[in-house]
Amino acid sequence: MRRTMKETAMSRREVLAGGAAAFAAMTAGLAGCAGTTSRPQAAGSGPPKPQITVLYDAFGKAAAMQKDWGYAALIESSGKRILFDTGNNGDILAQNAKAKGIDLSKLDFVVMSHRHGDHMGGLAYLLRVNPPVKIYAPKEGFGVYGADLPSTFYRKDDSLLPQERYYDGAPPQVMRFGAAWPGANFQLIDKNTEIAPGVHLISLVSDKPGTLELRELSLAIDSPDGALIIVGCSHPGIEKIVETATAINPRIHFVGGGFHLVVSNDADTERIVTSLRDKFNVGYVAPGHCTGEPTFTALKRAFSGHYLYAGLGTTFALGPTPSPIAAAGQNAVTAMDEDDLKHYRALLARSNDDGHTLFGHATGCCRRS
Repeated sequence: MRRTMKETAMSRREVLAGGAAAFAAMTAGLAGCAGTTSRPQAAGSGPPKPQITVLYDAFGKAAAMQKDWGYAALIESSGKRILFDTGNNGDILAQNAKAKGIDLSKLDFVVMSHRHGDHMGGLAYLLRVNPPVKIYAPKEGFGVYGADLPSTFYRKDDSLLPQERYYDGAPPQVMRFGAAWPGANFQLIDKNTEIAPGVHLISLVSDKPGTLELRELSLAIDSPDGALIIVGCSHPGIEKIVETATAINPRIHFVGGGFHLVVSNDADTERIVTSLRDKFNVGYVAPGHCTGEPTFTALKRAFSGHYLYAGLGTTFALGPTPSPIAAAGQNAVTAMDEDDLKHYRALLARSNDDGHTLFGHATGCCRRS
């Protein structure tokens, strides 16, 4: 049942009030790790603590990390270490991982959300440091991640001589096509799939102009608090992704990543933000990458204390009340400031997402609310 905005606000106040003690206990528990960066646990020390670290984005406060247009995040949850996307540039990915003390040779698997360069540009570097890692990627016809088709896909003519026919008239049952990264351990996904206990890939196809038929994977992790959703660029639509995730868990606890509203007009942005809050009752949002500045503002206004700053280098402790973990000598950042905005705008202006310059759209997307 859809809640009114007044009921939603009251509900949030009740949750915040009722969870104050739990939040204080969690904060005390995190105090011991607040002075460290996110580092892989030693072998045999048990599963990693549930957390997400942003390794690639165009805004953030980590001085040792380089900002660039693109996205990558390390998700440590359900006993797995998952790299989600690889950013735009391998050298920058390497620098940023080193700055956070993250060893990319120690991963359970990788998820590539889609084939755009600002999400897969670091893949060659990753394969140098971790050649055998399993990589889940969207299955597309003749795609950069490889593909296969049954040989029945093409019509045949038995009247031709063997030398005039494909494969002399005796094709293999399955025809396999090469990837841009030969030898990589790709597993191609074309439907919603549970790849580990409680860890799901949502497979959707964009129907939007400019990305028509683009296939994209999103990550959904089932947790006691609800579904945790990580999105790369949300080309099929952030609402569609979240709605699909409700089949895994009707309670959507956390959504982070790129919402792809960077060129949306104000009316569309407000409608989508309101839908996330009131229709899908999303608990927390941690937007980044292609979400867009006016959408950051709209989400902060709509979600208030349940809006999480997700700049480059941010590590979130997951749980009932997700929150940023401070790096050594720093306070946890909670909002984007003018320096963030300056870097974000400069990198956005240089980007060419979806094959066209984003600033070329007269959508009113860059007005500040």
